[in-house]
Amino acid sequence: MPTESNEAEQDVNTVADQFAETLAIAGVKRIYGIVGDSLNGLTDAVRRQGKIEWIHVRHEEVAAFAAGAEAHLTGELAVCAGSCGPGNLHLINGLFDCQRSRVPVLAIAAHIPSAEIGSDYFQETHPEILFKECSHYCELVSSALQMPRTLEIAIREAVGKSGVSVVVIPGDVALQKALDAPLPKPTSLLPNHPVSSPTDVDIERLAAMLNGGNRLTILCGSGCAGAHDELLALGERLKAPMVHAMRGKEHVEWDNPYDVGMTGLIGFSSGYYAMLDCDVLLMLGTNFPYRQFYPNGRGVRIAQVDIRPENLGRRTAIDLAVIADVKATVQALLPRLHQKRDDTHLTDSQRHYAKARRELDDLAKGNPAKDVIHPQQIAKAISDRAAPDAIFTCDVGLPTVWAARYLAMNGKRRLIGSFWHGSMANAMAQAIGAQSAFPDRQVVSLSGDGGFTMLMGDFISLAQLGLPVKVVVFNNGALGFIELEQKSTGFLDFGTGLKNPNFAAMAEAIGIRGIRLTNPADVDDGIAEALAYDGPVLVDAVVARTELVMPPSVTTEMAKGFSLYMLKAVMNGRTDEIIDLAKTNLWR
Repeated sequence: MPTESNEAEQDVNTVADQFAETLAIAGVKRIYGIVGDSLNGLTDAVRRQGKIEWIHVRHEEVAAFAAGAEAHLTGELAVCAGSCGPGNLHLINGLFDCQRSRVPVLAIAAHIPSAEIGSDYFQETHPEILFKECSHYCELVSSALQMPRTLEIAIREAVGKSGVSVVVIPGDVALQKALDAPLPKPTSLLPNHPVSSPTDVDIERLAAMLNGGNRLTILCGSGCAGAHDELLALGERLKAPMVHAMRGKEHVEWDNPYDVGMTGLIGFSSGYYAMLDCDVLLMLGTNFPYRQFYPNGRGVRIAQVDIRPENLGRRTAIDLAVIADVKATVQALLPRLHQKRDDTHLTDSQRHYAKARRELDDLAKGNPAKDVIHPQQIAKAISDRAAPDAIFTCDVGLPTVWAARYLAMNGKRRLIGSFWHGSMANAMAQAIGAQSAFPDRQVVSLSGDGGFTMLMGDFISLAQLGLPVKVVVFNNGALGFIELEQKSTGFLDFGTGLKNPNFAAMAEAIGIRGIRLTNPADVDDGIAEALAYDGPVLVDAVVARTELVMPPSVTTEMAKGFSLYMLKAVMNGRTDEIIDLAKTNLWR
């Protein structure tokens, strides 16, 4: 029988111990997940080590979204874990979001006993195959001899490529005696990203194109992060309006007189027309996906700058491709650009933006004489009263629309969502990661009632973990954006209705402060109370179901689709819906 000292010596020399120590060296501060038998060796090593916090969530999908939010906000490696079979399989949707959002995340996928692999064993899957599509690196650890190098490679791939790595490890392998090998150095695990500078030839060609243009517009994406000062100098030099994609919002729009809003279905008309009415379009760090919003076939010359060559020319035909970092490119470009004197295109775009902004703000004004709250009022109240360094998360669909149009950025605030993968139920899950990483900052989740209820089990995690997240549920009793899509393409809405509870009462039963808003007169005070509360809060904002967020004038096809919907509604005796639309006063 081994002595206590021998047991201790054995405990700190397992593969799991080595794994946990390597994660600590890589700067990992927490692991999001759910424990299970195949994970026991690793979770016990983490417990005994005491350097890494285990964040116990209720669903592994939430673990992956939370890790992705932490990685997005910190730029550092974040980790999630799932036990064998169904446990790690639940990670996959969140990991797809992390991979497509290009944030450094390591997923630990525990596996069935190694001797049983290939025997159709209980809970057997093949995670090394399943996770291939949503990762840069995905490998099965078969023995103690293999683990150290596999984990180190996985960390470097996730950090170096800003994406997902997956390490699959059977529970019995985690309990094997560790290989006698030196632990890695932080500088070897966490290499700095290189700055990719443009060539002189590219800069000369780009300068010539921009100097030769009369009406220039700049389209900015998330690749513009950290280049705010350079963008302002570029806008001034070119007298060019700037349009931003959703992922560029937090980096571009603040304190920027050249910003004229978003483009796309959820954007501003001013952004759309600024791109339509130019003769040169400069795309900076954006992979904006919707081809119908590019000025194709209009004699517009297009240059694209992106650090990732696979993005170049992917969405629209371009005349010049530059593989380089946006900030480095603009810095090299500015000395070679002529100062534009004609600001007609810029002032026209600014005037159009001011009008669009004014009309949107008018929609956010509450009318106490009416008994309906418009979601725009909720979003505007949140933006006006949130902390200067607040972190916002938003669900896909209508909450993303309200975030895009009403949340004001200032260089300190952050905004994250499932902007590329487009998954439901991301906002509250990402808020868990954001609040865990930044316990002293205000975190606000703009949740749809559909997204919130999809992963509602982890609402309890806010109470269990003591996370003071403010969850604002836009309770319109429907999958609102999907309903609008159906209507705008001529379909009668089907399968979109939601029978919701009183979410505020539910929150109180869980032990979380609940505030229910049903009258426009109560919105400002209710939001202020929620944001000031010392602890988690749920705001159940009962808002109008019918909001025409994509005006028919955006595209001819949408107008045709909506007209067809109205015709079908009349033929089916659903005139009440037409009356509801009229009451929203959104047809102006």
